[in-house]
Amino acid sequence: MIHPKALSVIAEVRKAIVGKDAVICKILMAMLAGGHILLEDSPGVGKTTLALAFSKALGLSYQRVQFTPEVTPADVVGFSFYNRSTGEFEYRPGAVLCNLFLADEINRTSAKTQSALLEAMEEGQVTVDGISHRIPRPFTVIATQNPLGSAGTHLLPESQLDRFMLRLSIGYPDLEHEIQILKQASGERPTDSLHPVLSADELKALCRETEQVYVAPELYQYIAQLTAATRDHPQIRLGASPRAGAALLRVSRACALINGRDYLVPADVQALFFQTMEHRLLLSFDAVSQGVPPKAPLMQVLREVPAPRLLEKER
Repeated sequence: MIHPKALSVIAEVRKAIVGKDAVICKILMAMLAGGHILLEDSPGVGKTTLALAFSKALGLSYQRVQFTPEVTPADVVGFSFYNRSTGEFEYRPGAVLCNLFLADEINRTSAKTQSALLEAMEEGQVTVDGISHRIPRPFTVIATQNPLGSAGTHLLPESQLDRFMLRLSIGYPDLEHEIQILKQASGERPTDSLHPVLSADELKALCRETEQVYVAPELYQYIAQLTAATRDHPQIRLGASPRAGAALLRVSRACALINGRDYLVPADVQALFFQTMEHRLLLSFDAVSQGVPPKAPLMQVLREVPAPRLLEKER
């Protein structure tokens, strides 16, 4: 049974994004877990529309920056300027001071501008001229990048990829849903008809509810074992960090909540394992030279680490 409030959000967003319920659910899970999302996909599949649809369905303040080499850190975090009428310096907020920030084509901008997002994503604040400014809660960054045509771009370093809770791909629609998209294209934009089904306060309450999802001791151990196993796999050069394990725990709790439970089960962890871990790992040089898919060693880890059998509450 899907959580009724989560179901209302999913139903509203799917009016604009058809045939992609799994992606919609996982983005909502990351938002409930207080995480950020990296959408890596081809142009034109609806990444921007998806972010805008969530902002409208949740009644969130929304800002979008199209990243190019000319975008500066001040465009993101803001800057101080001298007000001659008052004789004082005043802070002008940057685009990131909102509830939902879309960093479009983040790999098109400089490393310096990319790093300006780090404090905002990790700390929920920005610092300009030594003064910290809190970002309103709830706060989510959705960053997009095109996996093709990377010439002249600045690929995100591992330290920054680790700040994203999930890496997702929307993918192309099937034939039935593509026909539906074509029918929508002849009228108003799909997002124009969306309206808030939850308030920001209700979303924050759901986030607090997510934090209260019960985790059995065996599941703490299961997540720790999965995380540690990525560091010992012969085909993985850089395994998952403790931050990755914590991210998996948080988003798994959100998965349980959306599925109408106040307790975690192994299936919640397994459902988000690949999207949480894959972008945080580096394959060994031998694995890369042999063309091993990044998901292959993770599949082996998931098979070999035994899932715990829990008590009646799970059943």
